[in-house]
Amino acid sequence: MRERNIAVAIILTLVTCGIYGIYWFIVLTDDARLASGDTKAPSGGIAFLLTLVTCGIYGIYWAYKMGKTLVMAKQKANIQAEDNSVLYLILQLFGLGIINYALMQNELNQLAGKEAGVRA
Repeated sequence: MRERNIAVAIILTLVTCGIYGIYWFIVLTDDARLASGDTKAPSGGIAFLLTLVTCGIYGIYWAYKMGKTLVMAKQKANIQAEDNSVLYLILQLFGLGIINYALMQNELNQLAGKEAGVRA
């Protein structure tokens, strides 16, 4: 898991007409899964495929589940965790997935920063 610049990721998503957003979705899912230690959660590729096959319905569930996974990852790292699952769900329902990605990346960046601090 590594820190990603949120502004650059948003710009790349817009400039590539969403193609970078697909990559971002996949790595967000994989990083959260790795950080939480949840081996039962689907990989980023599977989550993206399920979102495609269900015409976005799985993506709504994914947003909620990512909130829960990030709470689990932060608790595992002894970082104060706030459950944003409902916020992610509402943003996803209104088509604001890119905001979800940015908020989730911010939480993963906090985890990566703590992990880097522990290794140093």
